[in-house]
Amino acid sequence: MPGQKVWADWIRNHAAQVDCDAYGSTWATLPGKSVKTVMLAAHADEIGYMIKHIDAQGFLRLDRVGGSDAATARGRRLSILGDKGPVSGIIGNTAIHLRRDEQGTEKAPAVHDLWVDVGASNATEVATLGLRVGHPAVYQDGPLELANKRLVGRALDNRIGGYIIAQVMKRLATGKKKPAFTLVCLNAIQEEIGGHGAVMATYRLKPDVCVCLDVTHATDTPGLDAAKHGSVKLGGGPSLSHGTANHPLVVRRLIDLAAEAKIPIQHEASSRFTGTDTDQIFHSREGVPSALVSLPLRCMHSVVETAHLDDISHVIDLLTAFVLALKEKEEFHQSLG
Repeated sequence: MPGQKVWADWIRNHAAQVDCDAYGSTWATLPGKSVKTVMLAAHADEIGYMIKHIDAQGFLRLDRVGGSDAATARGRRLSILGDKGPVSGIIGNTAIHLRRDEQGTEKAPAVHDLWVDVGASNATEVATLGLRVGHPAVYQDGPLELANKRLVGRALDNRIGGYIIAQVMKRLATGKKKPAFTLVCLNAIQEEIGGHGAVMATYRLKPDVCVCLDVTHATDTPGLDAAKHGSVKLGGGPSLSHGTANHPLVVRRLIDLAAEAKIPIQHEASSRFTGTDTDQIFHSREGVPSALVSLPLRCMHSVVETAHLDDISHVIDLLTAFVLALKEKEEFHQSLG
């Protein structure tokens, strides 16, 4: 919730109203000329860990929250969100000298193999730090910028989405042309564990059309086969998904707008599900015409997630154009005629 307060405080400068629900999903509203609503949806949560067990020696054992990769966890610094505030800890890494692997068969650790040192000598000392089973933990790694417009950091999935939709609202609030549809920017909770925040908020907000914004795998790094994973390039522009939750008329509008504005786009196939909040949004009530726009991201679900600044700018441009292109009485309905 502290992260949502940061987002709410910033976007409040450009919105007519900012609200949240019982579980913490937060949205900002910018009135349009019409009672119809367009929703831009991102998610605020990040992957992490949770204290599963505290042993007699004061070491913590972990469970995953979302798709955390235990293979990259050893030797990392954690911030554990306890009752008395954040507590620093480290995920232990037994020295390579003591991990003899003479057969060359050492495997990545399972999550239950990980142990966390918070500087305690016993379980009582852990408790005095304000920690118990069930407290969440996230990595401490911060952002950095690489050469050639590369932005690196943990939780770009999907904090960058919250940034992008907030920038769209700022542009529309300060621009000369006002949107026909009322704009709702939703920063949902719990996408990483099932999309529950999007379910609750969409049912409540009843959007007439939605563009969901998340990240997608940039597959232009070594060892990835396009035949298996598709072809998405970092710096190649936003990616549009086709199939399942994605309404063909909404996708078509995005394609046309990108062509008009000379915004580069890429394409992905969704044969069964998108793996994003779009899956939870599109079938709310009688159905919400929806589309998924994705930001290419390398090294997803790691502390070195990598995005391209040009892609970020192009996504902002595309979503802004989409909202402005909507007409007061427009409907994205399939026709039998």
